[in-house]
Amino acid sequence: MNLQQHDQFHVHQRVTMMVNRYEVFTDDGNGGPGALVAFVEQKRMTFREQVTLYADESKQHVLAAFRARKVIDLASAYDVTTGEGQPIGVFGKQFGKSLLRSTWRLEQPGLPPVEISERSMALALFRRVWDFLPWVGDVPFPWKYHFDFARDGQLVGSFEKKTRFRDHYLVRVTDPALDRRLVLAQAVALDALQSR
Repeated sequence: MNLQQHDQFHVHQRVTMMVNRYEVFTDDGNGGPGALVAFVEQKRMTFREQVTLYADESKQHVLAAFRARKVIDLASAYDVTTGEGQPIGVFGKQFGKSLLRSTWRLEQPGLPPVEISERSMALALFRRVWDFLPWVGDVPFPWKYHFDFARDGQLVGSFEKKTRFRDHYLVRVTDPALDRRLVLAQAVALDALQSR
């Protein structure tokens, strides 16, 4: 399947005891999940983050993978590669900007960088307060939050939480040049690494 032909994807997370599982689907044309195009199992409690996106649950074909450059670094970069180890791009959280509103930077060779930031400053601030409320405990943040992908001030994509309590996301890409493998790796990271 040619991922570059698609501009909308659905990312669903399934939580298990030892791994976070992600399934990525194309859009079925009616706003729902279509064909499975990526399958991810992210091991918990690893010191150096490495995540592989497979084409399906058989794990026979690697679509892409990303790996942290440093073991512990709040502003670490993640290199995204093909199954053969060829570079696709780099993404990383922008620590200073993320103090108020989570912000990431996505870089693809030959293209200007893309800034990915939480759409609502008010919701971003409230989400930070939520994490410190003592009576909340492990209750997930109950409001939907969204990220916008922008290059030079122009919107080139988005990552939107579709459901309140389940981790189901809609990823849209409006730039035909953006490598979909890179975008999907970043989308998984937005859920898997966001709280770090």
